[in-house]
Amino acid sequence: MTKTKNRWLIALAAIAIQLSIGAAYAYSVYTTPISNEMGWTAKEITYAFTIMMALGGISAAFFGGFVEKNGPRKSAILAAFLFGFGQAGAGFAIQLDSLVMFLLTYGLLSGLGLGIGYIAPISTLVKWFPDRRGLATGMAVMGFGAGALITAPVAANLIGLFGVSSTFYMLGISYFILILIGASYIAPPPASWMPQGMQQAIDSGKKVMKKDLAQLTAKEAVKTRRFWMVWSMMLINVSAGIMIISVASPMSQELIGLSAAGAATLVGVMGIFNGGGRLGWAAISDYIGRPTVFTIFFGLQIIAFTMLPNITNVLIFQVLILVIVSCYGGGFSNLPAFVGDLFGTKQLGAIHGFLLTTWSLGGIIGPAIVSQIRERTNSYEPVFYVFIVLVSIAFLISLLIRWDIKRIEGNLKSENVKDVSPNGLNLQSDNN
Repeated sequence: MTKTKNRWLIALAAIAIQLSIGAAYAYSVYTTPISNEMGWTAKEITYAFTIMMALGGISAAFFGGFVEKNGPRKSAILAAFLFGFGQAGAGFAIQLDSLVMFLLTYGLLSGLGLGIGYIAPISTLVKWFPDRRGLATGMAVMGFGAGALITAPVAANLIGLFGVSSTFYMLGISYFILILIGASYIAPPPASWMPQGMQQAIDSGKKVMKKDLAQLTAKEAVKTRRFWMVWSMMLINVSAGIMIISVASPMSQELIGLSAAGAATLVGVMGIFNGGGRLGWAAISDYIGRPTVFTIFFGLQIIAFTMLPNITNVLIFQVLILVIVSCYGGGFSNLPAFVGDLFGTKQLGAIHGFLLTTWSLGGIIGPAIVSQIRERTNSYEPVFYVFIVLVSIAFLISLLIRWDIKRIEGNLKSENVKDVSPNGLNLQSDNN
C-alpha cells in the first residue's frame, strides 16, 4: 500500500516553485547594472520584463490544459527548464551583447516558465486542502510575492561581486534546482482523499463542508456568466493594484511630499503587504467565504480611492496605498480557491489559467491609464476618480455574483429542476 504524502510538505514544495518564479518581480535590480555595462537604454531593457509579464498570464491560459492532462510534476519540470534556462540564458545574451537574445531568453522563455510554474501546483493544493483551500493557495501565492523580496538583495550583492552575466547564471541554475526539488515531491492526492478526522467530523455533524457549486470543464466554465463576473472583478482589481505599484514612488513624492528615501521605503513595505495580503486574505476567506472577501476588497478600495485625492497626512496616505496593494495580492490568492468553489476541481488549473489572462491585461491597462492621465493633466489626482468608477463597478459585480450563486444553489436544492446537465447544474438557466 502506497503511503499518503504529507500535505504540508506538498504545500512546501509548491512554495519552493512559487518562490523561484516570483523572483521575476526583482527585475528592477538588473536595470541599471545592465544599462551601465551594455549601454542599452532602460526602455530597451524593460521590454524583456514587459514580455515576461505578458506571457506569464497568456501562457497560464494556454498551458492550463497541459497542466490538467500531465499533472503538476511534469508541468513543474517543464517550468524549471523554461524559467531556469531563460534566466541563465539572459547571462549568455549579455556576454554576447545581444539585446534580441536577452528578450528571447529573459522575456520569452522565462515568461512561458512563469505562467506554467504559477498554475502547476495550485489545483493540486486545492485538492490536498479541502478544509482550508484559502490558506493553502494563500501560502503558495505568498511564496510568489516573497520571491522578489528574497531575490532583490541577493541579486544586488551577486552583481557587485561577480557581475551581471554571472549573477544570471548562478540564479538561473538555483531556480532550476529549486523548482525541480519542488516538482520531485508534489503530486495529487488519492481520489476522494480527506485529511484525517475530517470525514468523521462531517458524519457526526461537527463540521459542515460546503459543496462546490458545480464540477465543470474549462469549456463549460467559460460559458457561464459567473466566470465572466470573476474575470471582470479580477481585471479591475489587478489594474488598480498594478497602477498603484507602477507609480507609488513618484506619486507619493508629488502628492504628499514624501522624500525619495521615504518613497523607496514605502515601495518596500508595499511588497510586504502584497505578500502578506495574499496569505491573510486567503486565510480569512476560509471563514467568511470568497464572495464576501471580494466584496470587502472593492468596498475598501472605493473608500481608499475616494480619500486619496484629499489626503495631506503622510501616514494616512501610505496606509490607503497599502490597503489597495493588500487587496491586489489577496485577489490572486483567493482566485484559485474561488475557482474551486464555483467550478469544482475537475479542471481547476485550466479555468484558473483562463482567468489569469487578467494578469497580463491588467498589467497593461493599469499603467496605461495612469501614464496617459498624468501626461495629459500633469496630475495624478484624476487617476483616482477613474478608479473610483472602476472599483464601484467591480463592487456591484461582486454583489451580483453573490446573488447568482444563491440562485444556482436554490436550483440545485430543488427536486424539480429540469434540463439538468450530467454534473447536476442547470447550465441553460446559468447562461441566460
